[in-house]
Amino acid sequence: VQLQASGGGEVQSGYSLRVSCTASAFIVSKVEMGWFRQAPGKEREFVAAVSRSGGTTYYADSVKGRFTVSRDNARNVVYLQMNSLKPEDTAVYYCAVYNSGSYYSSPSYNYWGQGTQVTVSS
Repeated sequence: VQLQASGGGEVQSGYSLRVSCTASAFIVSKVEMGWFRQAPGKEREFVAAVSRSGGTTYYADSVKGRFTVSRDNARNVVYLQMNSLKPEDTAVYYCAVYNSGSYYSSPSYNYWGQGTQVTVSS
């Protein structure tokens, strides 16, 4: 199982970015997926998660109303649309496959992709 996050970059505060997660060796539509992020010197934290159908989503309070997680099962891709970005959103963003337990906890995910860097300047 290989996951690859892409689409990161550097933007100014208030701008938007969309990061994507693609997978090989399995069908994304069969699993629930999550996004996490890790800033320098900080622990990895939950950002968002999405059900298999895309009908149910979960968000960290810090991104609620600004970020939207979605999926295109036909294309085997999961997205994280990030609007109104703030400097505190600067981090490496990771996608992961949900296994069991709390959606908000990283041990609940059993496959992780390489992250993509998002940098927001003020």
